[in-house]
Amino acid sequence: MTGAGLPTVVLQSELLPEGMDISFKTVPAALVIGMLLLFLAIGFVFRVADTENMWVAGRSIGNLENGMAIGANWMSAASYLGMAASIALSGFYGLVFVVGWTTGYFILLIFLAAQLRRFGKYTAPDFVGDRFNSESARAIAALTTFLIGFVYAIGQARGMGLVGLYIFGDLGFLGLSGYQAMVVIMMSITVGYLTLSGMLGATKNMAVQYVILISAFLVGLLVVGWTQGYSTVLPQLEYGALINDLSSEFSEPFVNESYYLWIATTFSLIVGTCGLPHVLVRFYTVENERTARWSTVWGLFFICLLYWSAPAFAAFGTDLYGQEIGAVYGDPGMSTEASDVIVVLAAQFAQLPDWFVGLVAAGGIAAAIATTAGLFIAGSSAVSHDIYTNIVNPDATQRQQVLVGRLSIVLLGVLTTLAALDPAAPIAALVSYAFALAGAVLFPMFFLGMWWENTNRQGALAGMLTGLGIWSLAMINEVLPAYVGGLEAPLAPALAQWLPAIGSALIAVPVVFAVTIVVSAATDEPPLETKRIVRQCHSPEPMGQQQTAEDVVADGGETPADD
Repeated sequence: MTGAGLPTVVLQSELLPEGMDISFKTVPAALVIGMLLLFLAIGFVFRVADTENMWVAGRSIGNLENGMAIGANWMSAASYLGMAASIALSGFYGLVFVVGWTTGYFILLIFLAAQLRRFGKYTAPDFVGDRFNSESARAIAALTTFLIGFVYAIGQARGMGLVGLYIFGDLGFLGLSGYQAMVVIMMSITVGYLTLSGMLGATKNMAVQYVILISAFLVGLLVVGWTQGYSTVLPQLEYGALINDLSSEFSEPFVNESYYLWIATTFSLIVGTCGLPHVLVRFYTVENERTARWSTVWGLFFICLLYWSAPAFAAFGTDLYGQEIGAVYGDPGMSTEASDVIVVLAAQFAQLPDWFVGLVAAGGIAAAIATTAGLFIAGSSAVSHDIYTNIVNPDATQRQQVLVGRLSIVLLGVLTTLAALDPAAPIAALVSYAFALAGAVLFPMFFLGMWWENTNRQGALAGMLTGLGIWSLAMINEVLPAYVGGLEAPLAPALAQWLPAIGSALIAVPVVFAVTIVVSAATDEPPLETKRIVRQCHSPEPMGQQQTAEDVVADGGETPADD
C-alpha cells in the first residue's frame, strides 16, 4: 500500500513494526525537534537550586495546573500507545487498562489525596519512614520507588523508540539498530532537561506536554474517523458500529486471556495506581488538602478524555491494519511492535499527510517524556532525599542533595536505556509490572498508615518485605528468563497461572494487609505522637497553606482520645 504518497516499507525485525513507513520526514522531524527544544527551554527557565523546588515545586502549584500535570504524568506511552495496543491485540482483555487505571483514581480521591497532603512530606518513602518511625522502612520504600521508576520507564523508552522510527527513520549508529538509536537519543534529551529542572520545571513542562498529547490524540482520532467513514460526529460514541466487522478476538470476552487474568490484572492496576510514588508526590506540590482534592478531580477529567477515546482508536487501527497488511490475529498476525504503534499506524493507513501523522506521533513522544520525568524525579528524590540525606549523610547541604538527585536521574536514565534496548514485553505489560510492585509494597502502607493508627514499624517492615518477595517471585518466574539465555518462560507454568507477573498484586495485597495487621497487633503500638498526627490527617479543621499535620500536633493541636 502507499501512505501519504510514499511507498511503505514492510519491516518486521529488530523491533521494526510491520507496515510502518520508516523514513526520515522533514516536517514531522521539525515538529518533534521543536517540541523537544521547548521542553529543554522550559527546564532551563525553571531550573532549580534548592530541595524545596527540586522535589515538591515549592508547594506552589494550583489545582488546574496540577490536574494537567497529573494527566500528563499519568498518561504515559502506556496510555497513549499501549492502551490502544492492548485492545487491538487482545480485544476485550485490553479494557483492563481503562477500568483499572480509572478506578484507581477514585480511590486516591476518596481515601488518600487530601490525607497525604495533610501529612505533608516530600516523597513517598518520606511518608513511610516518618509514619512508621523506621529508617529501614524508609530505605525499603526508597528502593521500591527507584525500582518502580526503572521498570515503568522501560515501557516509556520502548514507546519513544518505536514512534521515533516513523519520524526519523532507521538511524542506526555505533552498532545500534534504528529502534535502539532512537531510545538512546530520546532518553538522553529527557535526562538532560530533568537534571536542570527538577520538579518545578517538570511540572511546568507537564502542563505543556498534556496540551500537546491530548490535542494530538483527539484530533488524530477525529480525523481518522471522519476520513475513513467510521464516524460523523463523535468517534467515541460511533465506533461500536465497527465491532461487528472485526473478528471475535477483538470483541468477545475472554477469548484471548482468562477471566482470572482479567480480574488479577484489573486489581493490580487499581491498587498500583494508588501506590505509585510519582503520582502521590503530586499531592505534595500543592498548597493544601483542598487543592489536592480538586487537582485530582481535574486530573481524572483530563485522563478520561483520552481513556474514553483509546478503544475507538484501537478499533479503527485494527480494521485498517486488516485492510492494508493482513490478518490481525493468528499466525503470524499483528506483532507486538505494530500494536504498540497502532495509533500512529491508523493515521498512516488512513493516508493522512506526513505532517499530520507526525503530529500524532509527537503526542506519543510527549506522553512518554512527561511520565518518564515524573518517574525519574520520584526515583531520584528517593535516593537523594530518603537514602542519602536521611540515612547516609544527615548533614548534607542543599547543594549536595541536589547534586546527588541529578546523578540519580542520570543513573536511572542509563539503566532504563540499557534495559529498553531489548525489552522483554510490550509497553502495557512492562508498565503493569511496575503497577504490581507499587500495589504489593506501597499501597498497603499508604492505606493502613493513613486509616489505621495502630499500624506500627514491625508490621510495616513485615508487610513490605512480604510484598516485595511475592512480586519478585512472579517476576523471576516470567520476566527474568527473557534476559537470561537458555531459560524458557515461565519457569513454573502453574505458578504463572495463579501468580501472573502482570497481576501479582491480587495475591500479594491481601497477604500483605494480613501480615501487616497481624504483626502490628502482636507488637507494641506506635508512639502516641504518631497516632495524633494520623488523627490530624482526618481532622475536619482546615490547615494553613504550608502547614502539615505534624506542625499542628507540635503546636498542641488535636487532643487525642482516651484510648
